[in-house]
Amino acid sequence: MPTGTRAAPPGQAPSLEESVGAAIRELRQRHGLTIAQVSEQSGISRGMLSKIETGQTSAGMDSLARIARALGVSMSMLFRKYDASSSTAQHIKKGMGMEVVRRGTKSGHTYHLLAYDQGPSKLFEPFLITMDDDSQRYPTFEHPGTEFIYMLEGEIEYRCGQETFVLEPGDTLTFEGSVPHGPEHLTRCPIKFLSVIIYPKAVE
Repeated sequence: MPTGTRAAPPGQAPSLEESVGAAIRELRQRHGLTIAQVSEQSGISRGMLSKIETGQTSAGMDSLARIARALGVSMSMLFRKYDASSSTAQHIKKGMGMEVVRRGTKSGHTYHLLAYDQGPSKLFEPFLITMDDDSQRYPTFEHPGTEFIYMLEGEIEYRCGQETFVLEPGDTLTFEGSVPHGPEHLTRCPIKFLSVIIYPKAVE
C-alpha cells in the first residue's frame, strides 16, 4: 500500500474519495502514465494528484474533469467502483454529499452533489444548494435537459427566461434547462433548495 493511503477499516466500504483515488491511480497506471505526466496535462500539482490518488483529499468536479481528460476517459469512469460491490443504491448521509464547484460558486454559496453516476452516461444530477450571501450579482445558467427546483428554506426571486418567480418553502419550479435561468435576488436568507437536472439522453 502506498505511503499515506487512507485504507477503509475491515468490513467497511471505501469512502468516495478512496474509490475515486483508486480509480484514477488504476487508470493512470493502465495507460503507463506517471503522476508528473498527468499533472502536466491536467494543470493540477503533483502533490495534489498524489493526495487525490491516496484518498487523502477530495477533488472538485472541475479538477476531476481535467484529470479525466488527461487520462483520456469519461468522467463517469472515475466513479465506476464507488459502492459497486453492494448494489445500485446510493445512500448519502446528511452533510456527506460531494461539494462541487460550479460557475458562479462563491463564498456563502455551496453546491452538494447528492448522487454520483456510476455507469457510462449521466442521466440526472441532484444538488442541495445553500446560499447565505446576496452581495454579488449571479450568473445565468443554461444546460441540456429539464431542471426541477424544490424550495426548502428562505425566500428567493428566481429568473427563468423573461419571468421572475418568488419561491418559498414548499414551492417548486420546473423548466427547460436551455432557457437562461438563475437567482435574481435572495429575499430571505439563509436559502436552501433542491435542484434536480434530468437529461434527455446520455450525456458524457
